[in-house]
Amino acid sequence: MQNLQETLIEILRNDTTYFSDDRLLKNKLTEDAFKLQPKLIKYILSDNRLKKHFFLDIDGVLVFDKDKFIQFVNDKQFLPDSYTSFKNTIGLLDESGDYFKEKKEVVLIWPYKDCVLEGGQDKEDQKRNEIFYNEILAPDEIDRLFDPKVLTNFRRYDGDGEHPNPEISRDDNLIIKGNNLLALHSLKKRYRGKVKLIYIDPPYNIGNDSFGYNDRFNHSTWLTFMKNRLKIAGDLLSDDGAIFVQIDYHEVAYLNVLLNEIFGRDNFVQLISVKTASPAGFKTVNPGPIDVTEYVLFYTKNKTKFKFRKGYVPITYDDNYDLVIEDINESPKNWKLTPLRNIIYELNGIKIGNTPQQSAKNAKEKWGEFWKTIRHNLMGEYALNNAEKVVSIRDPHKPTDKLKELLKKSKIERDTIFIYQKSNDDEVNGTGYVINGGALSFYSNKVKTIEGKLTATELLTDFWADISWDGIAKEGGVKLKNGKKPEKLIKRLVEIATNDPNDIIMDFYLGSGTTAGVAHKMGRRYIGIEQLDYRENDTVVRLNNVINGDQTGISKSVGWKGGGSFVYAELKKWNLNYIEEIEAAESTKDLLPIYDRMKSEAFFRYDVDLCKFDEKEFEKLEMDQQKKVLIECLDKNHLYVNLSEMDDATYEISVEDKEMNRKFYGL
Repeated sequence: MQNLQETLIEILRNDTTYFSDDRLLKNKLTEDAFKLQPKLIKYILSDNRLKKHFFLDIDGVLVFDKDKFIQFVNDKQFLPDSYTSFKNTIGLLDESGDYFKEKKEVVLIWPYKDCVLEGGQDKEDQKRNEIFYNEILAPDEIDRLFDPKVLTNFRRYDGDGEHPNPEISRDDNLIIKGNNLLALHSLKKRYRGKVKLIYIDPPYNIGNDSFGYNDRFNHSTWLTFMKNRLKIAGDLLSDDGAIFVQIDYHEVAYLNVLLNEIFGRDNFVQLISVKTASPAGFKTVNPGPIDVTEYVLFYTKNKTKFKFRKGYVPITYDDNYDLVIEDINESPKNWKLTPLRNIIYELNGIKIGNTPQQSAKNAKEKWGEFWKTIRHNLMGEYALNNAEKVVSIRDPHKPTDKLKELLKKSKIERDTIFIYQKSNDDEVNGTGYVINGGALSFYSNKVKTIEGKLTATELLTDFWADISWDGIAKEGGVKLKNGKKPEKLIKRLVEIATNDPNDIIMDFYLGSGTTAGVAHKMGRRYIGIEQLDYRENDTVVRLNNVINGDQTGISKSVGWKGGGSFVYAELKKWNLNYIEEIEAAESTKDLLPIYDRMKSEAFFRYDVDLCKFDEKEFEKLEMDQQKKVLIECLDKNHLYVNLSEMDDATYEISVEDKEMNRKFYGL
């Protein structure tokens, strides 16, 4: 005889609403049970045992016990792939639900994966437990959460100062204050598919609250926190856009797989390692290798549409380029190659011996123990100033059959220059030169202008050790302890992913505003979102400094002189106002009037019973506990005012704000 699970599966198997690829669609089944979907009810009623098990007979009326049914279908014995079976385990699973061992295709599974964080970031002194709504079980709650929010306090900042309720356009730079998840959904209609570059530096989940973020998420909560935001970020990204996410070693592996799932494994470009510190000071007391590295995960929206740009980093001197062409202006057949070291010796009065060893001995006698360093520096300086005639002999990349024959010939006819036409025209005139079994590579191809300075370079790799974190405290005229990033780092990412002043750059963990400041100086449009208040060190202060000609960071290298503007707006607070008042209260006498207003104006959590509030018991609590009780009573889903309720008199939205919202949202 079939058990209940087998019976239900047999009944539903032929309905594609609930079955796909021979697998039961648990989420759809649970959602329809929650909604009392008639079709599902009929299926259950069609079998007497199912009917008896999931329906109550009350005076001849059958009542569906949906809670019992939902619990039944989510039991791990019935649906082992349900998220409920992973309450105690986070790991990599294959498509069959088995833990990852040696599979190529993996999916990151964790508790609450199908949930949405209700509240969001919080101040470090509150450290409240984050609350979730399940996407499947409460879709109406999720719809309300993600509705666009009312914006307020619109201002434009430019060289003439601050201007309230300005004219706005889609070309404006934009800074929004408020919860980034809700702000992103508020921007969805206006900016969907239009953002070229997203850079974020999210909380690292390391139990360190020095950024001011609530960084104490447990592992699965942090993953859900990131998934919610990365999904909407993907919607905003253009088809030819890219996203860079900076993180440290604590979560980089899981974040990599999460990004694979959201953006697609085929759109993963690179894991960039960035040296952020030196092994000095207090770091050296830690056991094991010293941690000096962070990581930037680089993904595109669609790799086939993204235009990759070569990057270059400065070097002191590439000593492979150790030959100089004499008589460079003569016909190539008359060129003669001289060792660069010999030219340096001659220029500095060093007698050249019959062998390189003898010449080196003579140089050492003049320069002492530092002769190698001095010679290397002098060679680098000469090569930079004479790059058009300094060369190296190298094996050509992917030589054609014709070139291979020429290389063989050059090995026999030594010291003779052979000319050939290159298949690519990276070098001057697309002309190549062969001698002694190799091709000439010119130092001039390595010399470029970086940070406003002519320098030798090499191609950018996935390890960045050339950007210093020292001395960035004063960049932009603002400070952010332990959270600030160098302007040079953001500049490099902008150069990799954008080339057009109309390209939009977004950062929804804006902090002290490095990304916005760099974008402004580089003539790009930008959108920044930040929830926390850094006061004299926030983005508005920094961008005003930029507008007024800030000369720190990348300013000199990009020739920044000042100018431009940006528009600032805030998500309209509601329950968040009460939270801020509660946090600022200094006594119980201050808290009770706030609670009285909350009862008539605020939104409480569904599970709060106001009838049980005992004022005398409340007064016995410590002040911190009193604040915690009142804050926990509030529904964090109503921290801000929904745009759909803008005309509700309860919220007292001003005429000016209503007009600005209509302009912004295109109503």
